[in-house]
Amino acid sequence: MHPFRAAVEARDIDAAISLLADDVLFRSPVVFKPYRGRGSVAPLLIAVSRVFEGFRYVRELGAPGTSDHALLFEARVGDRELQGCDFLHTNAAGLIDELMVIVRPLTAALALAEAMQRELGSSTGEVARTPDQRAARSPR
Repeated sequence: MHPFRAAVEARDIDAAISLLADDVLFRSPVVFKPYRGRGSVAPLLIAVSRVFEGFRYVRELGAPGTSDHALLFEARVGDRELQGCDFLHTNAAGLIDELMVIVRPLTAALALAEAMQRELGSSTGEVARTPDQRAARSPR
């Protein structure tokens, strides 16, 4: 079992964060621009640990000692069931230097974006805005 999976399943978010490289690159399922650095990613992991209900990993792909792993999960956000995958890449020191999260279906991804914006406040900017909401805010 990958140490990140073990930490998340134990609900030990501090341990999960400690597995991130200082310069980790995080690609979110709901924003285009990636986040860079442990200081930027840590608040997102803390927030998502509060937002996801019934979170559980259901499968892990990747051999021990390799740099790439895929952790498939299921969770709920409000009344939306979702499936997703954490794609991890570790550096030579064994720390996660890339983390990409994919979530489906779209309705669940939108529910996740909205819940994350509520959890994090206005600091997330475009995180929870749907394309229609962004268009409504744009000058024409």
